[in-house]
Amino acid sequence: MNHWVELDKRYFMDTGHRRLGVTLVRGEGARVWDDVGTEYLDFISGWAACSLGHCHPIVQEALREQASRLILASLDVYTIPQIELAELLLSTSGFAKLFICNSGAEANEGAVKLARKYGKLHLNGAYEVISALKSFHGRTLAMVAATGKPEYQAPFTPLPEGFANVPYNDVAALRAAISERTCAILLEPIQGEGGVRVPSEHYLREVRALCDERGILLILDEVQTGCGRTGTLWAHEHSGIRPDIMTVGKGLGGGVPIAAFLANERAACFGPGDHGSTYGGNPLCSAVAAAVLRFIVKEDLAGHAARVGRYFQERLLGLQEKRKIVREIRGRGLLLAVEFTLPVALAMAQACRERGLLINPIPPHTIRFMPPLIIAPQDVDRAVTIVESAIDQIVQAAASSEGVR
Repeated sequence: MNHWVELDKRYFMDTGHRRLGVTLVRGEGARVWDDVGTEYLDFISGWAACSLGHCHPIVQEALREQASRLILASLDVYTIPQIELAELLLSTSGFAKLFICNSGAEANEGAVKLARKYGKLHLNGAYEVISALKSFHGRTLAMVAATGKPEYQAPFTPLPEGFANVPYNDVAALRAAISERTCAILLEPIQGEGGVRVPSEHYLREVRALCDERGILLILDEVQTGCGRTGTLWAHEHSGIRPDIMTVGKGLGGGVPIAAFLANERAACFGPGDHGSTYGGNPLCSAVAAAVLRFIVKEDLAGHAARVGRYFQERLLGLQEKRKIVREIRGRGLLLAVEFTLPVALAMAQACRERGLLINPIPPHTIRFMPPLIIAPQDVDRAVTIVESAIDQIVQAAASSEGVR
């Protein structure tokens, strides 16, 4: 067993398997290297967090410059990077107010708190939030309740009350679940951890209209889909609507931990003492996030994601035509997935790793691609070639197994 793997197993709680089995020590752009010098093309990108790739000069320079000035200060004082980031986020999204925190789970927690406060003030104390089955909103206890995956929830019951889960892409189910207790609906514009599930064209527009009709808030979790990932700066732009509250994270920091929840004037009802964070909006991470977001906007990386994403999807669709094991290609921009007819997700991830490509398995049938927004078409070509070779290996192994039987 590798020395670092042995130490990892010795020291850490067994909360999940490092399924790709590599120890990374260096990254540059879309490539990473392990502890024995093997190079990989990284189409996971820290679960879509390394939006500019690994160790981008923009990120390095912002870290160096801000670290020499001020790293952390309390929320009892003002800091310029936090204010500059706030101005940038609000100006690019059209929201009125925000709160900066450290992770997507924190952002979603804050969004739910804000919705419950709104319910207290304007909806006769309504507190329930309706979310979707197969969603993912974080690992805190409340966000496990919001995440519509019973297998995640079962070990931690009783869960916090006030959450209901209904099928995704089903407006009728949402309508039926709304009661006098409901203060908000919480959805992902595209379900990422749920297998890159893209809703129907009119779904979010109909949900927006339903929320307006019933006077409740719409919260969109853009932690994974935001910051250019789907081909527009914010994924809800594809539907031509705007939520009352939006959560962002992952790609916002380009690899450093930062997130935020943003609200329109109506929903921004927090008062003094309602929320806080020791590290939230710290000068170091705020300076990096501002630099990253400026770069994404200036270089139109959302447009690049749309163009390269279309090319990537076309290449995968071509692969589907040639390989019967490929059931479906899903996604938008640079958030894509391949679903197979057989439960081969883990085997595909391993076979791709052996060929120099890191991908994210969503067992049992799906693999997910989240390359950095700076990915080039030639990198896509290499990735598809590797995926095709991995498929052929798995199909041959399955045929041999059938032959043995």
